[in-house]
Amino acid sequence: MWKTRIPCSETRNTLSATTLLLYAAACFSVTVLPGPTMLLALSNGTTGRTRIVAAGIAGAALSDLLLIGAVALGLGAALAASEVLFQTVKWLGVAYLCWLSVVLWRSQPETLRVVAFEGDAQARSALQRAFRRSLLVALSNPKGLLFFSAFLPQFIDTTQPQWPQYVLLALVTAALDVVVMACYAAGGVQIARHLREVALRRLNRLCASVLSSFAVLLAVYGRDRT
Repeated sequence: MWKTRIPCSETRNTLSATTLLLYAAACFSVTVLPGPTMLLALSNGTTGRTRIVAAGIAGAALSDLLLIGAVALGLGAALAASEVLFQTVKWLGVAYLCWLSVVLWRSQPETLRVVAFEGDAQARSALQRAFRRSLLVALSNPKGLLFFSAFLPQFIDTTQPQWPQYVLLALVTAALDVVVMACYAAGGVQIARHLREVALRRLNRLCASVLSSFAVLLAVYGRDRT
């Protein structure tokens, strides 16, 4: 991975454009790969509801900010050092992914569509659920925190104030996540337009199966596999 050292006169307590471009390119290559949050974005897109898609994207973006903030505070290093903490977070993540896959498997296309007004309780509940799912999927997976702990320091200039750099990288990460999830959601919208109810139900179950596969992979994941 790249390690960029920029003279103080050029950084002005922030990162250079070259470093940001390198980080954005590397981060995008990881973000664009299908993962649990991207599958949720695809599923949200099949509802055809812009607000549900936006709520899910907001949850994922917030998770990026929280995870990178945790890395800046040293929680990633603590997770890597503590077997008990790592196993606790890991199995919470496994349990949540399993539960989410069951919910998605049992869901029907009609129940994913929210036809409601601004003040409707069902609409608010659907928005909160979409936001919470995307947020918790990322936060309950220790791989995300360990990944950022190993990945971000490669782009931090330790001779300069580090908090502004972490904030900037967090914003870039969140922005990339928003763009990629919006693309997945747009794909879900197109799928919903061309598939019938039975096919959409099968798509839900396919996504549920993939989520359960992620749960299995997380269950066998160890701290030494970074």
